[in-house]
Amino acid sequence: MTASKSNTVEPVHSGSSDRHALSHHVREAMERYFADLDGHDASNLYDLFLSQFEKPMFELVMHKTRGNITRAAQMLGLNRVTLRNRLKKYGIG
Repeated sequence: MTASKSNTVEPVHSGSSDRHALSHHVREAMERYFADLDGHDASNLYDLFLSQFEKPMFELVMHKTRGNITRAAQMLGLNRVTLRNRLKKYGIG
């Protein structure tokens, strides 16, 4: 990742075919999940996938900002109240 002059972090590789793109890894994980279902029906996938992505993202951002909610909220593009609520949901902090 690279930082622009506005301190916005942009992905170094944004091509959809790039094997290192986050979307590629998310797609692979989702495909493994469906394969593991072995034909069984799935439900509540949105909440499941979102929680599997959000919790480690929040944990890492909070670690990188040394627990600074204001900096973490700015980094994530969220307001502090929303971030606090999400952290509480996942038992982080």
